[in-house]
Order: sequence, then structure tokens, then C-alpha cells
Amino acid sequence: MELGDFLKVLSRHKLTLIIVPILAVIITYFLVRSQPDVYTSQSQIATGIVDKTQQTLNESNTSSVESEIAQDFDNLIEVLRSKRVIQQVSYQLMIHDLTSAAPFRQPSKLFLQLNQQAREHALAVFTDFYNNRKELSLFDADQNGLNKLLVSMKYDQEPLLKNLNIYRAQNSDFIDIEYSDDNPQLTAFVVNTLAREFISYYTFILKDNQHKAVTFLGNLVNAKRDTLDSRINQLKNYKIQNRILSIPEQSRALYTQIADYETHLEQAQRDAVSTLAAIQSIDNQFKPGERKTLESLLQPVNQSLVSSTEQLKVLNERYIESNFDNIYKTQIDSLQQIISRRIGQSSDKYLVSPLSTQQGLITERLTLQVQYELAKNSIGSLQQGLKGLNAQLDAVVPHEAVVQQDESAIDVAQKEYLDILNRFNQTSLDASYNGGLLKQLDIAMPGTVTPTKKMLLVILSGIVAFIFCLVVFFVLYFIDDTIKTPEQLANKTIAPVLGYLNLLSTSTIDLRQVWNDPRPNQEVYQFRNLLQSIRFEVDTELGPNKVLLVNSLGNGEGKTFLATNLAYAYSLVNKKVLLIDGNFHHPGITRSVKSKLFIEDYFSGTIPDFSPYNLSKITVFCNKGGDGSLLEVSNEQIIQDKFDKLREVFDIIIIEASSLNTLNKSKEWNKFSDKILTIFEAGKSISNSEMKHITYMKNLKGKFMGWVLNVVNKLDAEEERKANNTAA
Repeated sequence: MELGDFLKVLSRHKLTLIIVPILAVIITYFLVRSQPDVYTSQSQIATGIVDKTQQTLNESNTSSVESEIAQDFDNLIEVLRSKRVIQQVSYQLMIHDLTSAAPFRQPSKLFLQLNQQAREHALAVFTDFYNNRKELSLFDADQNGLNKLLVSMKYDQEPLLKNLNIYRAQNSDFIDIEYSDDNPQLTAFVVNTLAREFISYYTFILKDNQHKAVTFLGNLVNAKRDTLDSRINQLKNYKIQNRILSIPEQSRALYTQIADYETHLEQAQRDAVSTLAAIQSIDNQFKPGERKTLESLLQPVNQSLVSSTEQLKVLNERYIESNFDNIYKTQIDSLQQIISRRIGQSSDKYLVSPLSTQQGLITERLTLQVQYELAKNSIGSLQQGLKGLNAQLDAVVPHEAVVQQDESAIDVAQKEYLDILNRFNQTSLDASYNGGLLKQLDIAMPGTVTPTKKMLLVILSGIVAFIFCLVVFFVLYFIDDTIKTPEQLANKTIAPVLGYLNLLSTSTIDLRQVWNDPRPNQEVYQFRNLLQSIRFEVDTELGPNKVLLVNSLGNGEGKTFLATNLAYAYSLVNKKVLLIDGNFHHPGITRSVKSKLFIEDYFSGTIPDFSPYNLSKITVFCNKGGDGSLLEVSNEQIIQDKFDKLREVFDIIIIEASSLNTLNKSKEWNKFSDKILTIFEAGKSISNSEMKHITYMKNLKGKFMGWVLNVVNKLDAEEERKANNTAA
């Protein structure tokens, strides 16, 4: 498929490409010239969605992404086009036409049939439905009749929306409303009414939703507040019942006391161990006998210190119980100093001479003994105190878990309450604001005449018709696989094309006139030249051979026509020609020539062999017809011998065989021919079964010389001639 071939198709149908668009233009012109002028009125509605000057204190969120803004505008436009708003406009139009002396449109037949009572009833119903924003029910007979009246006046939703154009003005804050009709007063009325009804309806819906939201949020705020108060009271009562002031402070104080007790306990344990080790070290420095003496000497000293030691233990216990108050610490230190002095005095009175070397060890042992007793007393007191503190901590832990749970519930309830309260306050503020954001900026005036599109429609009709023709011709060209030119035939079959014959306008042809007329017309002249060219190509391909078989892929493609004309062409160059009608099934040569010589008689020996003398330029062998084949006439050897004798007498032998779809009836002639020339009719396609016949002929060891394309269209023939002249 090439562009040049498609242009050839267009060239053949150029008259169609001219006439069809012209007819379309003429028809369109007569259709649109009677159309009335169209008037258009328009107005704008400010939405306040984008324009910040329209935003007031009730706008909490002034920034929105473009997609949200576009969605808001889409919602507003859909409300404008909704049935609820459009039907209000329809009611107003009907009320106007029922009450006005100058209705917007000519009354319909149904409108004219209304009597005064019916008109008053219709007016009352339309007014009531308009005031209450109700919809006509088609199930009610009366309302259905009023709806038919509205439709007859073309005031229903579909005609209004058809002429209504609503859009956002680019990326601005405004919605444009345009309405077109043949009545300028009607256009202004529709635009103004639509804008007013839209603003009224949208404001009503908005306020109603806000009122419902305020009521709902108010009830929800009360419920959340009650929940919060209940949680707070529950926690307060629990603390009162369990005498709890502050769980975290109590826990923190107990942990601090426990840490101090553990520190002092560790210190007391270390002191007890160290003093006991020191006492044992001093005892080890005395001999066993001296140790007994020492113990007897220390007994009166220890008895003198018993009361002081007891006082020291009591002070130590009070010091621990007071959480290590420094007041008791000072008293303990003072009492320890008193005990130390008494130890010194007692040792001077009861013990050995001061000059003795062991006097110092005895004094030190008495001091260490007091410290050891004090440390053991501290360990017991500290352990008892730790046990009490741990018991207090174990009692606090369950209360802490309950309090924490209640406090968490209070936090959640408080957050929910504050969130709902904020939303309630914002919604109440929005509901209390009376100034709506939707405003009609200007009142629509009676429409001006819209620039006519009649001429544009006329021009477009011609363009569309022309494009439609191009598309149709392209589709026909695209699905067309027929062969029209020798080049296409050669490309399709991969075989040479020896020539072509142009299509003649006459149904019959006189061979003598074709070849002997000194002044033939153009198509006959071209036909004669093309046949002479084919004769030359065939003669070149034959070379020394003499038997030429002419066949075709199917019936009626011009075998008889080609064989007869080719025989006549050879006779003009003084060649002795034998023309054989080998097509038993369709003996075309036999019917046209009506020779008395039959091929069956010759092969059977009834007719003697020919002498090279006294022969006419063209000798014709006819056949007797029937459903037979060549080898049924005689055996192969006799036929071959007969052909050898004919080769000696004639310069060229042309055989017309039946088409290849007759199978063996055509193929039997191939055995006795030297070359095969196949004719193909232009305008036909080659099927898969025919491609098999072509492959068969190509495999005949060089016998197939090529094609002749018959009845080529005049335009194709002319283009082929120009191409050949250019190549030459």
C-alpha cells in the first residue's frame, strides 16, 4: 500500500470528491438559512471560595489545595444544573406566561386549549409548588397534565439545560451563567431567575444543615460534659474514701525513706562487723588466764555503764523512727561522750595500774563494746523500719493504679469535650452569620445577538463531506486487494509481465479494422501498439521454439481474445500461424471462427498431414467440445509425433487451453507446448488456490514465460504508458 496508489484512487473519483461536498454545502445552506437569530444573556455569581475579600470571621480555614477548590466549584455547578433548581425556573416561566399579556413563547396547542378556569388552576398549582419547592408527580393525573403543559411550552429541564451554559471563569472566584434563545427577554429572565433561585436554595440548604449541626453538637457537648463530670466525681470520691492526697508525692517520699534506711542499714552492718573484729583482735592480745582476769575486772565496769547504754539504744531507736532527725543525732553524740568519760573513770578505779601497758587496750575494748552494742541495736531498728515502709508502699501501689486509670479516663473525656466544644462554637458562629458568600454580581440584561454560525456550519458541512469521502475511499482502498496494473501483478506473483491490453469501450471488435484501419481512434491505436509489443516479447521469449500455450487462472479472462489477436498479429509479419482451440469445455475459438478442421480428426488420422505449400496465413483447428481431454483424443506418442510434423510446417503454433481450475484438462497441453503465456483480467484478486496454480507453472522447468494483463482501466493504462515512456 503506497501513497501514490491511493492518490490514483482519488484521481479516479475526483468528480465524487467535488460533487459530494458541493451538495452538502447546498443542503446545509438551505437548512440553516431559515433558522432564527440567537440571543445570549449572561451573569456572574461570586462564590467567595477563592476571593479572600469575601471571606469573613466565620472562615477558619482560608487555605485549600486547588483540587479541593475545583471540587467545590463542581459541586456548585451541579447544584445550579440540578432538577430542584431548574424546576423553580420552569415554574416561574409558566407563571409569567400564564399572567403576562406578552408571553416569552408562542402558546402551544395544549396551552391554547386551556379555558379561564383551567388557567387559574394551573397558575395556583404552579405558584404553590414554587413557594413550597415541590416537584410535580407524574403519578397524579392532574400534576401529570400540568407537566405536559410545561413540556409543550419547552420550559422543562431538558430544553432549558440544552441552551444553558454554566462554567467557572478560568481559575477565578466566579461562576458564569449563559443562556441562549431566540427571545432576548426570555434569556435575561432565565439567567436572573436561575441565579436568584440557586442562591436562595443553596443558602436555605446551608442554614438548615448548620442548624442541624448546631443542635447535634450541642447535645453532644452536654453528653461529653456529663461524662467528664462523672469521671471527676468518681476519682474525688475514691480519694476521700481511701484518704489519698497525692499518690505520686506519697510514693516519692516512701522511696526516699526506704533509700535512706537501706543506706543507714548498710552502714550499721559495716560498723557492727568492724567493731566486732576489733574487739576480737584486742581479746587475742591477752593470754587465757589474763582474759579471765580481764573479764572479771570488766564486769563492774559494764554494770556501771548499763543505764547509759540503754539510754543510748533508746535515743538511737528514736533517731531512726524520726527519719534520722539531727536533734537525736546531737543527743546520741553527747551521750556517747559521757559514756567515754565513764569508761575512763571506771578503768582508773577498777582496772590495773595505769602504768601497765595493757591499760589502753582495756579502755579501747570497752569503747568498742559500746559501739558494737549500738550498731546491733541500729540494725534491728532499721530492719523493722524498712519492713514498715515496704508495707506502706505495698498499700499505696493498688491505689496508684486505680487513680492513674481514672486520671487517664478524665484526660480522654476532657479532650473529647474540648474538641466537640470548639466545633460547636465554630458551627454556632457560622450559623449566626447571616451574610452568605454567594452573590449575583450583575443583573442579566436582554440578550444580544450572537454572531451567526450559519456560514461556519455551511463551510464545515463541505469540509466534513470531503473528509468523509476521503475516509470512505481510503477504507475501500485499504481493503481492496485486486490487481489493476502490471506492476501489481508482477509484485504479487513474483513473475514477469510481458505486457497488458487496455479496456476497449466497444463490446465487439473487428480484427481487420483494428489492424488495417489507417486512422483508428485513440484506444484502438493504443490496443494495436500494446498487442504488437506483446508479440515482440512473446517472440523473444520463444526463440527457436514454436508452440505457445495460452491459458488463464479462471474462466472468462480473455484467453480466446488474446490468442486470436496474437495469431492475427503474427500473420501480419508473414508468419504461418496455426491456432488451436484446446479448450474443450468452453470452445470460444470454435464458436467464433467455425473452421471445418477439428483437432480430434487430425490426431486420429482422419485429416492428412499439412504440406508447407498452399497454406493460408492462419490455419485454425477447432474442437468438437464435450467434457473430454487431450489424452482422451489420442495417446501421448501420437500427439507428440503430430506436433513434430506441425512444427515443420508452421512458424508458430498458438494453443488456447482451458483455465487452470480445470486441472488435468489444462495441464495435459503443457506436455506438448514449448512456452506458456497466462492471461489475467485486471480488477480481480488472486486467491490462495490460484497461488498454488502459479507455483505449479513456475516449476515447469522454464516453460512459463509470464503474464499478460487484460482489460486494464483507461486511467491505469495511461499511467502505465507514461511510466514506460519515462523509463525509456
